[in-house]
Amino acid sequence: MPSYKQLTAQLEKLHKEVAAAREKEIEQAIADIKEKIAEYDITPEELGFSSRPVAGARKKPLPARYRNPKTGETWSGRGRAPGWLAGVKNRDRFLITE
Repeated sequence: MPSYKQLTAQLEKLHKEVAAAREKEIEQAIADIKEKIAEYDITPEELGFSSRPVAGARKKPLPARYRNPKTGETWSGRGRAPGWLAGVKNRDRFLITE
C-alpha cells in the first residue's frame, strides 16, 4: 500500500494534469465557438447577452418621501440630504403623506 506522501504526490500530479487538460479543452472550445459565431454571423443579443454592459445598469428611482413646501423639491430619503432639509432635526413636517 502506498504511503501518505506518495499518495499526496500522485494527487498533486493529477491536479496539474487536470488543470492542463482543462486549459487545452477550453482553448479548443473557445476557438470552436468563435468559428460558429463568425460562420453564422451571430450577435450577442441572439445569444442572450445585452448590448450594454450590466455593470452600468440603472435602477428605478425611489419614490419621494420628503417635499419642500416652498419649492416643491422632493427627496427620497437616500443619500445626502438636500440643502433645504440639512440641519432639520424633525423631518416629519416634510413627509409626503399622500
